[in-house]
Amino acid sequence: MKFVYMMLMAGLLVAATPAVVFSDNCLDCHQTFEDENGPSHLITKDVHYQNGLSCVSCHGGDSTMSDMDDVRKSSSFRGVPTYLQVPDFCARCHSNPDYMHDHNPRLPVDQLEKYKTSIHGKRLFEKHDTKVANCVSCHSVHEIGNAKLPYSSTYPLNLPFTCGKCHADSAHMAGYNIPTDQLAGYQVSVHGKALLEKEDLSAPACNDCHGNHGAAPPGINSLAAVCGMCHAIEAELYNASPHRAAFDELDLPMCVVCHSNHKILPPGDFMIGLTDPAVCGNCHSRDDGTKAPATIDSMKATLANLSQARDSARQILDDAETKGMMTTDEEFLMKEVDQSLIQTRTLIHRFDIDTLGPTAVQGIENARKVQTESAGLINQYYFRRKGLAVATLIITLLAIGLYIKIRRMGR
Repeated sequence: MKFVYMMLMAGLLVAATPAVVFSDNCLDCHQTFEDENGPSHLITKDVHYQNGLSCVSCHGGDSTMSDMDDVRKSSSFRGVPTYLQVPDFCARCHSNPDYMHDHNPRLPVDQLEKYKTSIHGKRLFEKHDTKVANCVSCHSVHEIGNAKLPYSSTYPLNLPFTCGKCHADSAHMAGYNIPTDQLAGYQVSVHGKALLEKEDLSAPACNDCHGNHGAAPPGINSLAAVCGMCHAIEAELYNASPHRAAFDELDLPMCVVCHSNHKILPPGDFMIGLTDPAVCGNCHSRDDGTKAPATIDSMKATLANLSQARDSARQILDDAETKGMMTTDEEFLMKEVDQSLIQTRTLIHRFDIDTLGPTAVQGIENARKVQTESAGLINQYYFRRKGLAVATLIITLLAIGLYIKIRRMGR
């Protein structure tokens, strides 16, 4: 029995002993002269290191050697790649289906091929331009993080600033004939505010419109597909509108003409019209000889009528609700009015008064119905108050008469 007890204790001691960690001479050496921002310290946050890869996985060599000259002489040593070599250096693993299948089968293995089609890749490989972005420009070098982690350079909240390192630097972009206000415009745009201020990670960042490894500026013909990925209804309406053929003929980018590109501000009814701040006047004038001015005026008036009817109905309904009246049916109908306004504003992209007119008319009718019913509830409120006042007066007089009669009976 004593023997069994001793064997059991010995087993527990072995289980509690930590596993032997073999020393990595690469890290041991570099940490003696690098500060906390050096590669040997940053690598602890790197997704490759966290998944069991080490310095030699990328740079080759032998981490058990202590003499750097011996390491350089080893057959597997690759060292530090040049800027032009980086894409192929990373692709050794990331373009190898067998290797990636064993490590992370969810990652695509066509990043290098896509990169070669991008504006960055073409300039790097064809013109040997080392100012364009390569893998490490966006992903960093020794602290490459999972895009889902907040410290990663490709995390959605960080991505605009990752791209902005180059594209917002006028000195770096000199000679490319490209604006450098994209980041500033994006930060005040409806997309930028949703992502950066509200932290809505579903809001589009640079890569959602331009692509990732195959990044390229959307061409005029591709804008319909780019914007339409999110705004499918608007894109479908635009494709059926007279603007589609006109813009194609004039070689104009569809959505950008009215909404801009990076500095996309919240749209509003003010955009419809022939005078500032409306955008229709940028292309159309009162005497341009087309039916466009009449259509613009009709759409503007329709929107104004629906919006005014909705606001009036909302005001009266809020008044009825404040007075404590039961407004369940009216609130339900009010939601239909709000929906009609949203649909009418969306149908603007068809640029056809006959298309948006019926929806707006129905919304106005429902708004007027809400006004009528809400006004009736308010009338009931005042009628009840008057009735309550009369009833209170009668009860008070009866109470006084009863009091007087009781006093007389008491005498």
